[in-house]
Amino acid sequence: MTKKAGPIAARHVIWSGRKLAIVVCIALSLVAIFRFQLQYDLSYAAPVYRPRFRVSHDIFNGRPKIAFLFLTRRDLPLDFLWGSFFENADVANFSIYVHSSPGFVLDESTSRSKFFYDRQLSNSIQVVWGESSMIAAERLLLEAALEDPANRRFVLLSDSCVPLHNFSYIYNYLMASPRSFVDSFVDGKEHRYNPKMSPIIPKDKWRKGSQWISLIRRHAEVIVDDEIIFSVFKTLCKRRPPLDTSKGKLNLKQQKQHNCIPDEHYVQTLFAMSGIEHELERRTLTYTQWNLSATKMEKKGWHPMTFGYANAGPQQIKEIKSINHIYYETEFRTEWCRTDLTSVPCFLFARKFSRGASMRLLSEGVVGPFDATAVLGTPP
Repeated sequence: MTKKAGPIAARHVIWSGRKLAIVVCIALSLVAIFRFQLQYDLSYAAPVYRPRFRVSHDIFNGRPKIAFLFLTRRDLPLDFLWGSFFENADVANFSIYVHSSPGFVLDESTSRSKFFYDRQLSNSIQVVWGESSMIAAERLLLEAALEDPANRRFVLLSDSCVPLHNFSYIYNYLMASPRSFVDSFVDGKEHRYNPKMSPIIPKDKWRKGSQWISLIRRHAEVIVDDEIIFSVFKTLCKRRPPLDTSKGKLNLKQQKQHNCIPDEHYVQTLFAMSGIEHELERRTLTYTQWNLSATKMEKKGWHPMTFGYANAGPQQIKEIKSINHIYYETEFRTEWCRTDLTSVPCFLFARKFSRGASMRLLSEGVVGPFDATAVLGTPP
C-alpha cells in the first residue's frame, strides 16, 4: 500500500498543479479582458477624430467662398430662383454641391440653370428620411466641399429652400461672423435619447436642433472626421415606424423603440461632445413656419408648412426678415441674433417654398431680376 501511494500522490500533485495553472491562466485572461474593456470604454467616452490630410484652415489667404450644399430628392425644382440668385454674384465667391439620388445627372435636360450643371456628387447614396443615411449624405457634401481650400463657409439647404436676400447681403453676413450657426438646445420632453448610447454619448450631451446648418471650415472638418459618434447614431438612432396594427406583437415591439431622428440630433450632439458649443451661434439661418394647430395632447409632431403663392407676398417676407430673436422654451433662453456682436435679422433663407411662391419672390425682386423665360420654361 505504501509503495503504491507514492506514484498516486505524485500524479495527484502534478494534476493539482496543472489545474492550478489553468485556473491562474483563466484568471489572468479575465483580468486582461477586463482591463482591455475598461480602456475601450474610456477611449470611447469622447469622440476620437482622425483628421485627414487637407489644406489647413489657418493658412488660406485667397478670396473666401461660400459652399452651397443642396440635399435633394432628385432634381432642384427651384433651380430657376437660385439661378437668378447666383447670376448676381461673382463666381469666385461661391461653389455649389448637390447630393441627389444615385445616378442622377444635372445637365441642360434636367436643370434650368447652368450653375447646377454637373454639380451632383458622384458618390451619392439613397437617402431615407429619419434614418442615418440623411446625415451620411450631409457628410458626403461637406467632404466634397472641403476639397476646395477656398470654401470657408458651408451652408446646408434643402430642395425647397429659398434665399431671403440677394447674394451680396448673404455673403457679407456669413463672412462677418467667425462662428458657425447651429440650432442647438436641450429637449427632455420627447425622450429620444437611447440609454444604450451611454457611456459613449452621455445623456447630458444630448442635443436637438434644426438640420439646416451653416458652418465655418474647422467645424465642417469636425463632422467629416468623426468616426465614433456617427457610428453610434447609425446603430442606435432609429426612426420609429408608423403604427400598423396588422403586425400584432411585432408592431408593439417596434413602437417601444426610441423615436430618434438623426438629422435633428447628430451635429448638435457631436459639437456638444467636442466642447465647441461656445464657438457657435446656437440658431439656424433657415426659417421654417411650423404647423402649430396640433394640441399637446395629440400624438403627432409639428410639420413644416409649405409656402404657396398666396402667402409669399411682400408683407409675409418682410415679417420673416424682421425677426431678430428666437426663444427656446425648453431652456428658457432667448437667442438675440448677432454676427460678430452686431445685431442682425435672424434668417437668410426659408423653407418650404412651392414653385408658385418662388415665382412670386422673383417677381417681387427679392433675390434678383425677374426672368420669365427661366421661370416658365421647362428643361427639354
